[in-house]
Amino acid sequence: MSFAIRAAAAAFVLALTGGAAANDTTAEIGAGGLVYARTDDVSIESETLYISMDRVTVDYVFRNHASYDVETVVAFPMPDIDMDPYADIAVPRMDDNFLGFTVEADGQAIEPQLQQRAWAKGVDVTDLLVDAGLPVSPLAFYNRELDLATLPQETIAEFVERGLAMAQYDAEKGAYVAPVEPMWTLKSAYWWRTVFPANGSVSVHHEYTPAVGGTVGVFFLDNAELAAEYEDRYCTDGSFVRGLKRRQADAVARGEIGYTERWLSYVLTTGGNWAGSIKNFRLILDKGSEKNLVSFCGEGVKKIGPTTFAMEKSEFWPERDLDILFVTAVEP
Repeated sequence: MSFAIRAAAAAFVLALTGGAAANDTTAEIGAGGLVYARTDDVSIESETLYISMDRVTVDYVFRNHASYDVETVVAFPMPDIDMDPYADIAVPRMDDNFLGFTVEADGQAIEPQLQQRAWAKGVDVTDLLVDAGLPVSPLAFYNRELDLATLPQETIAEFVERGLAMAQYDAEKGAYVAPVEPMWTLKSAYWWRTVFPANGSVSVHHEYTPAVGGTVGVFFLDNAELAAEYEDRYCTDGSFVRGLKRRQADAVARGEIGYTERWLSYVLTTGGNWAGSIKNFRLILDKGSEKNLVSFCGEGVKKIGPTTFAMEKSEFWPERDLDILFVTAVEP
């Protein structure tokens, strides 16, 4: 059993064109869980985002422009986990805090609350899982502690119809047969209450270990449909593709595997829920090894080290989330 996790990623090359954890956002506690809201009083003065395949850190300075204290719920949406039997991830931690998320405000640790919901075919199906006595989190299935094939046949049939599970129906037996694979998407968000003092600033730091999706090999090079998807999502231009093909061919000629894909995503657009633009935004991206390639959609990206790149923006309005493609060299 394996699962796909989407956590804001994008492949990066030196020739970049324009532009999954997430930016902090204000939120309300609605009947169905967190509902992300806007605030007209508190803005993001600065954000420094560091992304690597091993660690993500974010440092903010928020400013309250009002003459009164503002107390609000701040939410941090986590990457979605797709219960996909055909994809693979490495979950950093086998508990509900699967990314080891931590947060501090003005240097003081905060204990955030965790909300988790299950979705399938665009519908919240959390109640179906709870009614069946199943956890929303996929970790029990990842560990093979639970097996959907042990559910009553009518429950399996409903799960298949509603998109929560995938199973084959055996007409001779008149039943769904094992394996019965979970197929829902886990949506998680941490939230906490913060008081922003009148005409004052609050510094917030959080970090986590990303769960990076990946494949064995590089498959978009010889697949026109996939290549078009990558060009749109990761801005993999012609020069990136040609360079990778040369490197891959050289590696194969030496009898090596060559390169593999890894993906990471980060939700930037929730930053638009704060008042105004992000006054000063800085992204630092570390591709890990000088042999690796990386591509994402960004403007004005500069190389600042052997494996690191930076993008800086003033009055930044995030219009799309950050998807990163790492093409990593397999060591012989």
